[in-house]
Amino acid sequence: MATYVCLIKWTQQGIENIKDSPKRLSDAKKAFKKEGANLKAFYMTMGPYDMVSIAEAPDDATLARVLLRLGSSGNLSTTTLRAFGESEYREIISSI
Repeated sequence: MATYVCLIKWTQQGIENIKDSPKRLSDAKKAFKKEGANLKAFYMTMGPYDMVSIAEAPDDATLARVLLRLGSSGNLSTTTLRAFGESEYREIISSI
């Protein structure tokens, strides 16, 4: 499975309903599983992003589908980075 780093910000609606955030996280984990993806790690952060998560999905389209569904709730916005693990990194570099 491909690995992704998701940088997440609460929207105004999301911060106004902050007390619902833990339930939304639980629902997000279920949404990932339903699509055959996995929310491996989650962190609340300080700085320009409110949260960071590490996710795995079979492909880019699957992750995009999950994040678009979550984003359509109006509570968050995401910036996603495709992450290559060490073995993938070594394979990519060795092919140059």
